[in-house]
Amino acid sequence: MTDGIILIDKPAGLTSFGVVARVRRVLTQQANKKVKVGHTGTLDPFATGLMILCVGKECKNAGHYSKLDKVYEATIRLGQTSSTGDPEGEITEINNSKPGREDIEKVASQFVGEITQRPPIYSAIKIGGRRAYDLAREGKEVEIPERTVTIHSLQVVDYTYPEIKIRTHVGSGTYIRTLASDIGNVLGTGAYCTQLRRTSISKWDIADAQTLADFGVTD
Repeated sequence: MTDGIILIDKPAGLTSFGVVARVRRVLTQQANKKVKVGHTGTLDPFATGLMILCVGKECKNAGHYSKLDKVYEATIRLGQTSSTGDPEGEITEINNSKPGREDIEKVASQFVGEITQRPPIYSAIKIGGRRAYDLAREGKEVEIPERTVTIHSLQVVDYTYPEIKIRTHVGSGTYIRTLASDIGNVLGTGAYCTQLRRTSISKWDIADAQTLADFGVTD
């Protein structure tokens, strides 16, 4: 392939840039010349699921794909918080309060529609030309402004304390790590996202994606 898109099912433990580098290497070897590859929106290293990669001339349309709606499945852990909003951060015990399923459903419903979020400091958002996560890792104070995002639907799929499993259809720019944290704040239990999987981006579904191994990546 020289131009177009590739659907990849990103594994956990790999950065989005790592996925791009591996796919670029395979395509470059196949074409026997350097091939331009870019992603259309990062997935956190701990997250899995659908990535749309642009190849060749299609890279100029990357911004279009990044603005599309997405569907995620996530597991939220109550009773603790994380400095990064995910398993990679510093975990702090909050309390062992056990809200009922009805409480969970009620709180979840409050986040459907247009809501205000403050993205996590450990994110790829640029502050003064630098990534927020780079500044945070250097111990610098990071102030990220709130933004309005849209959550089209939020379904509680399962709840067995301390874990809530959700499925949510969201607009561009929505942070699921922030959603998990905000749900924990409203419940008064604290919370962070332990698992995250992107299952669709607009009309493209994870069922149509290739794994890196399928694509020919060997490491």
